[in-house]
Amino acid sequence: MTTKTALNRGFINEFWGGLAAMLVALPSSIAFGIVVFSAISPHMVGEGAFVGMIGAAALGLAAPLFGRTPALVSAPCAPAAAVLSGLAIELVHQGMDAHRIVALLALTALLAAFLQVFYGLLKGGRLIKYIPFPVVSGYLSGVGVIIALGQLPKLLGLPKGVALKQGLMSPDLWQWQGIGVGLITIVVMLIAPRITQKIPAAIMGLLAGIAGYFALGLFMPPLLLLDANSLVIGPIGASASFFETVSGRFKSVLEIRMEDLMLVAYSAMALSALLSIDTLKTCVVLDALTKSRHDSNRELLGQGIANLVSFITGGMPGAGTMGPTLVNVTSGGRKTQSGFIEGGLVVLVILVLSPLIAWVPIGALAGILLVVAFRMFDWHAFRLLKHKETCFDFAVIAAVVIVAETVGLIAASATGIGLAILLFIRDQIRISVLRRRATLKEISSKTRRLESEYAILKDRGDDAAIYELQGNLFFGTTDHLFSDLENDLLTRKWLLFDMRRVQSLDYTATHLFTLMQDRLGERGGELLFSGMPSSLPTGQDLQRYMVDVGLIDENGGGIRIFETRDEGLEWMENRILEASVETEKREEQALNLNEIELLHGIDELTINALSQCVRERTVKVGEKIFVAGDRGDEIFLIRRGIVRILLPLKGGKHHHLATFAQGDYFGEMAFLDHQQRSADAIAKTGCDLYVLSREEFNAQVYNDAVLGVHIFARIAGAISLRLRQTDSELCAIEDR
Repeated sequence: MTTKTALNRGFINEFWGGLAAMLVALPSSIAFGIVVFSAISPHMVGEGAFVGMIGAAALGLAAPLFGRTPALVSAPCAPAAAVLSGLAIELVHQGMDAHRIVALLALTALLAAFLQVFYGLLKGGRLIKYIPFPVVSGYLSGVGVIIALGQLPKLLGLPKGVALKQGLMSPDLWQWQGIGVGLITIVVMLIAPRITQKIPAAIMGLLAGIAGYFALGLFMPPLLLLDANSLVIGPIGASASFFETVSGRFKSVLEIRMEDLMLVAYSAMALSALLSIDTLKTCVVLDALTKSRHDSNRELLGQGIANLVSFITGGMPGAGTMGPTLVNVTSGGRKTQSGFIEGGLVVLVILVLSPLIAWVPIGALAGILLVVAFRMFDWHAFRLLKHKETCFDFAVIAAVVIVAETVGLIAASATGIGLAILLFIRDQIRISVLRRRATLKEISSKTRRLESEYAILKDRGDDAAIYELQGNLFFGTTDHLFSDLENDLLTRKWLLFDMRRVQSLDYTATHLFTLMQDRLGERGGELLFSGMPSSLPTGQDLQRYMVDVGLIDENGGGIRIFETRDEGLEWMENRILEASVETEKREEQALNLNEIELLHGIDELTINALSQCVRERTVKVGEKIFVAGDRGDEIFLIRRGIVRILLPLKGGKHHHLATFAQGDYFGEMAFLDHQQRSADAIAKTGCDLYVLSREEFNAQVYNDAVLGVHIFARIAGAISLRLRQTDSELCAIEDR
């Protein structure tokens, strides 16, 4: 296939996609325009149809140019019709004249467009997508109910001013011709997808409704008259020329008063949010179909500009709509070209076929909108009632729908925002901020302890506990944490909170920490923190905040904060060991060979034999005893001082593996297997060491086999103890 042929085929696919999308978008746009303007006056149906058509043309041409989301089709939509018709009804009840109501509706559309541009510039596309689905579901279901209730009187042909309830109970007011046309449209729309997928259901329904209307006209000649015929749209025409409309829009902007802004501000905010949600929801579905990814912020900016163009040209506002977009994709449209083509074809229809549109039956349009409203309503929400855990989600949807019907969409938007906050709090409360808990019986610091010290920590380890926290510490979660730790506050002396995974902290949380500190202080204990995050996505500095609210002292007093969790564990271990009557305070004097714990209980003859192959070494603070990669076969016995074992990482960083103190030993792996050193050993303090070389030890063992048995048995026992300690810690930190 040549490049030219491929381009031609690509353009043909885009054309058919745009044509199919236009056939779906145009009837709906006309219907939505009629919904809004018929709410002002039944005599403005024709003008409403024209405004809907202009909106479809303006949005179809401008949105692809600025939004740039491939295959997305923008047109007037149900949320816009619901908000604007609701506002129109409210203004009619206030006694305003039709001209002023039209001006205020245009102002509402203008403000909503500016807000969408504002959302896009502030990168608010992602935030709008994060509105909880139950809130969006309730809002759209509410819009669907409003549209349905508004279209039922048109389907029945009720006179202006007759309430729906009264009309339903007065069959003598019904116009059965309109009802028949509407029912034909509805039935054909519902069964059309089962017959063919090539022709949009809305087009088939509309054609069936029109055919049904003219079939009735064969038996009832008055139906074929256009004048004074309430069953059809009637003559379509703008109140002024296109250029007069554009200049009139600019003049209306200059005449805006503060009281006008106050009248429409809430409606504009609700409209901008709904149009943005509708667009981004369609974009998400479109991404799944086309395997692409839209830019939500750019699309919001583009939709805002497109709605500005629609305002200037006298059209109705709209959004990226699901129906025309899906039809566009299934018909071959994949690029922004199909959107341009859809808008261009609408312009062609306006210029050539406007007289024919005057014959479209109102009942057919009402039938189309009733099907749209039915599909907008989230019927799956009733499934939420089957499970106790999801009943609250159903209550949110129901509350938004009820408020939308009884009070209005503006109040429903406020209700939705409030319930979104409650949903967030509920979800946060469900997530436990306590990620893991353990005592010093189950977990220890990286400081290696002597067997006698391990025994003390095993016996007294319940005096101290470590808690790994996560998520957001605020009034909804910390009270539950306080309840979880109530028993620990009564029985333990030291509680260490690991804050590495904490995302935020509020004043309620700091107050509860103060209460914990007071309770522990009554028994001589302390509350400790470790691992304070240096930076958070929110920008909050937890340690600075704790200082500001008085939880910790800026000069170092109050609650202790450790840089790492290991430092906090070591501090608590030291307090337990210091408090134990079995632990004598050792002076920093170098130990003799028989005082090294590994060699405790060995007879004097064996010690004397071992001393023949041991040499002494003194190390200064910070000096490296060995480094990773060194060849060596020595084991080091610590007579005095502290040694840290560090694992080298990329970029010159290190990971702290362990700390060994007086009486302990390290380097046993190379002593056993003669392999390279795997880590660095650095003196934390000045150290005196005994160095036992395997080569020299082997020579001594050759003459004294009992010495080898004693030493290897001791090393094996010590390694076994360390492995058991590691197993215990792994069990304590294992996620469930």
